[in-house]
Amino acid sequence: MKAFSAKKIRNVAFVGHAGAGKTSLAEACWFLSGEAERLGKVADGNTVCDFDPEEIRRKASVSTAILPLLWKDIKINLLDTPGLFDFSGGRQEGIRAAGSAVVVLSGKSGVTVGAEKGFKAAQQKKIATMFFVNKLDSEHADFYKVFEQLKTKFGPMVCPIVVPVMEEHKVKCYVNLLEYRAYTYENGKATPVPLPDMGHRLEGLRTAICEAVAETGEELMEKYFSGEEFTPDELITGLASGVRRGEIAPVFCGSALTLAGVDQLLNGLMWLAPWAETVAGEIGETPDGEPVDIHVDENAPTAAVVFKTVVDPFVGKLLYFKVVRGKVTADSTLYNPRTGENEKIGKVLLVRGKKQTEVPFVGAGDIGAVAKLAGTGTGDTLCDPAAPVILPPITFEAPCLSMAVTAKKKGEEDKVAQGMARLMEEDPTMRYYVDPQTHESILSGLGEQHLDVITSRLRAKFGVEVTLSPARVPYRETIRKSVKVQGRHKKQSGGHGQFGDVWIEFSPCDSDGLVFEETVFGGAVPKNYFPAVEKGLMESARHGTLAGFPMVGVKATLVDGSYHPVDSSEMAFKTAASLAFKAGIPQASPVLLEPIGTLNAFVPNDTTGDIMGEINRRRGRVLGMEPADDGLTCIVAEVPMAEMSDFATLLRSSTQGRGYFTLEFARYEQAPDAVTQKVCAEYKAEE
Repeated sequence: MKAFSAKKIRNVAFVGHAGAGKTSLAEACWFLSGEAERLGKVADGNTVCDFDPEEIRRKASVSTAILPLLWKDIKINLLDTPGLFDFSGGRQEGIRAAGSAVVVLSGKSGVTVGAEKGFKAAQQKKIATMFFVNKLDSEHADFYKVFEQLKTKFGPMVCPIVVPVMEEHKVKCYVNLLEYRAYTYENGKATPVPLPDMGHRLEGLRTAICEAVAETGEELMEKYFSGEEFTPDELITGLASGVRRGEIAPVFCGSALTLAGVDQLLNGLMWLAPWAETVAGEIGETPDGEPVDIHVDENAPTAAVVFKTVVDPFVGKLLYFKVVRGKVTADSTLYNPRTGENEKIGKVLLVRGKKQTEVPFVGAGDIGAVAKLAGTGTGDTLCDPAAPVILPPITFEAPCLSMAVTAKKKGEEDKVAQGMARLMEEDPTMRYYVDPQTHESILSGLGEQHLDVITSRLRAKFGVEVTLSPARVPYRETIRKSVKVQGRHKKQSGGHGQFGDVWIEFSPCDSDGLVFEETVFGGAVPKNYFPAVEKGLMESARHGTLAGFPMVGVKATLVDGSYHPVDSSEMAFKTAASLAFKAGIPQASPVLLEPIGTLNAFVPNDTTGDIMGEINRRRGRVLGMEPADDGLTCIVAEVPMAEMSDFATLLRSSTQGRGYFTLEFARYEQAPDAVTQKVCAEYKAEE
């Protein structure tokens, strides 16, 4: 594929709910453009976009795919993003590289949560937004019902461009309101037909377009009020201006399966979608933190943002980038401001699904890829070393579901850690770490499907299998009263024996562990044995007497003891201290402490009652509610963290995917008797 100027490039992300037909629509565009001999289908597992084994198995996208195609003399980079909520990171990556977004909706399902989230993501990025109502070949599909939903949800910016004419619940033809022409489709080919009689509806839709165009300029407004008709060029120019400014969101429709209306969407992208040169520039930063305007200019110093990483255990990393200014040339050197290192660019690639084509350069506004850059990852900037600049990174959702990871084969723990580290380079929405409190390996992600895909990729790419289980809760133990006990260790076995004798007072205190003091008088215990006593207590405090959890809030004071001038040793006093601990702590009213977290749950207003009831069921305390963005309500509560392992799944199902939450550790509190008994029983069963 030849190089195109920024005027001839459109970067378009397909976003929306899972199952709306984003991948099918991308395949239809790909086929109609002449790039493929046959139309790929998701159900058959032969699409260009869904080439990953996990995508073929699930029949759903789990990452963003790129399809560059030519439509007439325009290059359109289609970015097919995942619709499943567990893979929202892919949507954010696609949006970052796009200059406009097409929200794909099902003619049956209408405006779903995924459509709302896709629209919101596009608005936050301040890129142009369009709609495509898909699956109008299906039974019970109702374009006009979906259109009214769009108007209700997103307001007057929604503007019809292509509408269907229905007859006996089937599409008779499609009317393009810009051209004022009607078309029928057979095998994807459009045939002009006379405009059908739609009564007042057609005029009303046409008026809606004219009103939207009139709002984009004073001259057009005057012409509209004088009663003059807009020319087709004026309509396109006015609409394009409104779309670029985010004031108009055009609506197209059709069927990706039958190819009906897809050509009109491509025409709409050619006419209305902002070309790369006119997309608003970005506000970057210099390494010193000074803001700098960055405009699309092929002759300016290079600045490109890496928006996606693919890891291959044999080939290495493949980095997808969008050039904001300048050009990325093969065999050049670019600077990464985050690492402070120069990166040697080898081959520059254009990507089509899983296929790559080597090119001399990728110019401003275009999308490409480069391999084998060890120090660069998703969100990084690659720029001219002489003009360093940092482009805005990508904001990803924080992981909300954590599970403990165990290698199925002993001795493969290092391979698991290495594989997970590589996968984290590919997926910024996952985390893998060792919990310093429980010493478990923890995998965190956006949901059950997300974790399942990660473990499947670990097996496929790195040959290691793991099992997932609920993560251990980091309980603690403490005491409620003071006791004084003796620890005496005496052993005689011929020759030198072992002798250590200590009296230790255990008492509650405010601390994060065990605090050691000594008040010995008269040399009952020599000073050189104090460290041994402290060490014995500290080691014992790592495992409480109730359920083996670390002790906190305990003060151990060495008050008395005795020694033998020959048989005493550091080891003997260490053992004596340990015996004192084991004898004293059970007498000091030990209790179990559980971690309490501060919960901020963001939920729709109509689900606040259900979620508050769920929080109460999990032994939580609701502290209050406050309004949040996008019409959501933030419920603030304190909840035992042991009760939150499946909260992410429940919140998603209860709010249809609209809700989300944050949970941060606050403090430890005494656990109820029922919880203590359960935890202690589990501990004894494991012994």
